Formats: sequence, structure tokens, C-alpha cells
Amino acid sequence: MNLHLVELPLSLRALHLWAGARGLGPDEGTALHHLLGETFGNAALQPFRLMVAPRAQKGTLYAYATADADTLRGQAMASLIPAHASVVSLDQLRSLPRPAIAWKAGQRIGFDLRLRPVVRLASNLTDIDDSGEPVSLRKGAEVDAFLAAAFRGRPATREDVYLDWLAARLAPAAELDLATSRLASFQRTFVQRNCRRIEGPDAVVHGTLTITDPAAFADLLARGVGRHRSYGYGMLLLRPPQRGG
Repeated sequence: MNLHLVELPLSLRALHLWAGARGLGPDEGTALHHLLGETFGNAALQPFRLMVAPRAQKGTLYAYATADADTLRGQAMASLIPAHASVVSLDQLRSLPRPAIAWKAGQRIGFDLRLRPVVRLASNLTDIDDSGEPVSLRKGAEVDAFLAAAFRGRPATREDVYLDWLAARLAPAAELDLATSRLASFQRTFVQRNCRRIEGPDAVVHGTLTITDPAAFADLLARGVGRHRSYGYGMLLLRPPQRGG
């Protein structure tokens, strides 16, 4: 599989207007999920990450794809409609190859990763919240990994829980360097899935990993990390290795 890192500028205002006209709500991940699928084909740009500077009117979408920029542009132009063209700047679409042969066992690489660290409960959980009220979570529910750990009585910081969650999902492709990895930001956000608004963790981790299986690492880049990968989570943006403290 030939993988390419894709860079695509887009207009945030046009994206929000397009999403509003379609009744998609305020969640940018949902809007981009539909827009990219309609423009380039289902899952053609996935996983992806939207990067926006503070107060900026435009953003840059990064994604991994099995086609290069020229191929993607040609595919999009064949069926492009004016509403899509107002959002994405196809003439500025660019790509760089990310071949599997670039990765070596023992290679250290930094990363910037937006993730939604959730787990599916294997059994029912019941606890008491801070106000003394009972809280019950049913088997199969999607729950913040930190809250699940707290419910099970496992004392740990949110950062520790999320880094352990990430390390388990990088394996066996790569090993997370805990000494140079950190929780860079965290908030709780609502996402829209199947006409339902779901609240959950929205975190960014900056860190370093060591490749242990080059072929598996190439697959990991293409697949993404964790859940909600087709909505703007789970893309490993690669950086130089982080310096140790």
C-alpha cells in the first residue's frame, strides 16, 4: 500500500455555512466526514486532522490517503459541485509520499495526536458521584477511559490513564516513550453520531514513539488510533522526536 500525507486548505466560514444548510449541526468533525466523502469518495481522506490557528478564517486539513494529490484532485473534479468548491481549495491540494520502506525498527519519531480516549465497558458499573447520587453505566457503553478507571477504583491521573490507553493501541507497531510524552490539552466536547449528541473526552497528546514493527506501523498510520477516526480523531501527525526532561 502506497500512503500519502495530504494537505488541503479550506474555508471555515464556508464549511459552517455548508454544514448548516445540510442540517449537520455545529460539530466540524461530522461536517468534514460528510464533505470529504462527497468530494473525494468514502474514506479516501482518513484519518484526518483539521488544524486552525486562533481566530483564523481558514484552516488546513491533513490526512492520509492511498492516492496522491493529482489523483485526488482528478477524482474530485469529476463530480465537484459549487457548494463543495466553496469550502475546499483543490488548486492548493498537495501531498507527500509516506512509503512503508521509510520506517525502520528502533526508529524514534515524535507525534502530535488528537484522540478520543474511550473504552467499551465489558460489564455494568455502578458508583456514587460527588453529590452522593448513584451512577450506573451499562455493559457496552462508550465511556471516557479515565472515568472507567476511576469507577474501577484505579487511582491515576488523567494523563497517566490516557498515555496507558495510547500505549496499548500503538502496540505492537510502536512503543510509547512515556518520559517524553504528555497530555497537551483536554476538554469535553459533544459530537454528533447518527442524529445523537454524545459527550466525551477530546484530548491532544504530544510525544515520541519508537517503531517496533515497521510494517505494522505503516498500517497504523493508514488506519489511525482509537475510535471516531473518520471524524477527525486518531491521525498521527509526525514530528521530530521530543526532548527528554
